[in-house]
Amino acid sequence: MSADWFRRRFLLGGPLPAPRPPRPRALPVPYRRPRFLRGSGSSPGTADASCRPDARPVRSPVRGRALPWNAGYAEIINAEKSEFNEDQAACGKLCIRRFEFGVEEDQEWLTLCPEEFLTGHYWALFDGHGGPAAAILAANTLHSCLRRQLEAVVEGMVATQPPMHLSGHCICPSDPQFVEEKGIRAEDLVVGALESAFQECDEVIGRELEASGQVGGCTALVAVTLQGKLYVANAGDSRAILVRRDEVRPLSSEFTPETERQRIQQLAFLYPELLAGEFTRLEFPRRLKGDDLGQKVLFRDHHMSGWSYKCVEQSDLKYPLIHGQGRQARLLGTLAVSRGLGDHQLKVLDTNIQLKPFLLSVPQVTVLDMDQLEPQEEDVVVMATDGLWDVLSNEQVAWLVRSFLPGNREDPHRFSELAQMLIHSTQGKNDSPTQEGQVSYDDVSVFVIPLHNQGQGCSSH
Repeated sequence: MSADWFRRRFLLGGPLPAPRPPRPRALPVPYRRPRFLRGSGSSPGTADASCRPDARPVRSPVRGRALPWNAGYAEIINAEKSEFNEDQAACGKLCIRRFEFGVEEDQEWLTLCPEEFLTGHYWALFDGHGGPAAAILAANTLHSCLRRQLEAVVEGMVATQPPMHLSGHCICPSDPQFVEEKGIRAEDLVVGALESAFQECDEVIGRELEASGQVGGCTALVAVTLQGKLYVANAGDSRAILVRRDEVRPLSSEFTPETERQRIQQLAFLYPELLAGEFTRLEFPRRLKGDDLGQKVLFRDHHMSGWSYKCVEQSDLKYPLIHGQGRQARLLGTLAVSRGLGDHQLKVLDTNIQLKPFLLSVPQVTVLDMDQLEPQEEDVVVMATDGLWDVLSNEQVAWLVRSFLPGNREDPHRFSELAQMLIHSTQGKNDSPTQEGQVSYDDVSVFVIPLHNQGQGCSSH
């Protein structure tokens, strides 16, 4: 079964324009059913072909309308670490319809959203591990979950102040005061919708993978423009940065076993049965040996950001809950990330110890007010999976952006070409700013999103 057939049947329901070679994106056998295409008011798609500025519109066989491919660019390179590309991407127009109380809707997939109430744009990168299945599911599911969550709160989003009761009834005259005292704003509803959408998507992935007998998980990095604001939601170790002429601003934080050490240790403290007596939750500078018994060594526990000393006991010789340092740190000796989607069936090798209780699907959300930012023509957001950041720092990426864009102002495809250049810089091509010998062997995916005119609702390149 070919990858092209899979895309036509399960991703878009129709023929695709030919992808630009050489970008191999083989996909696994399809899962049970494409039920996640129902009820979606957004229209994202795979980003390796249709999101190119030179791609022709794709026709939907359901409605016969052109899909609005207008929201970004992704360049994806498979490092051939697996048979299939574990990186997946999606982007498109996000259309939010007004929710009417008492009306149950079960419509087919809408492509142009003729009854749209609010519109925005959506970009997402998913970095799979343990196979591509979870990343593919997330690329086809998360936008639908987000649309549903936003439609459930859209009346509050457009109100001057989110009302206590969405139905409009005022039970207590002081309700507006309570909302104001809590400092609840419209953007908080969008943040809540993103958090709930990630959770819902994680549950869908768990059900689908169990039903199809597949396994795996993925990180998720999502950007949404809505009502003059940019929302960046991250669960995993992908990264987004804002690059301006005189500023580089991180828009996300990586979630690894090291960065979330205290949360993971506290969970093991509260529920020691999760470790099944095989691991120690305490952190030591190195793995302890038998010769360390009775010695006082450095350690720290869940309540500590600093360090102290303790006398080594026999239980301290167990394998540590978090082992390794930097990119080599692993949770329960297995996973390099602490947040993401999927991994419901993942267990420590040769044990029944599950990793899912230690993993969070809830993202951290950063909000950027683009009206206050007043974006200039060359202000961009760079979103990329960890394959890029393994070899390039924020400053090096910003240097490449600033070196490339000013000299290519007349090129309508310059943002696409910039995405390619960033990836080629991780492969030892061009005049790469990476240290000599640094090459990324991971799958690499990049979005370059120009912010100019995004606040006015215009599409990006």
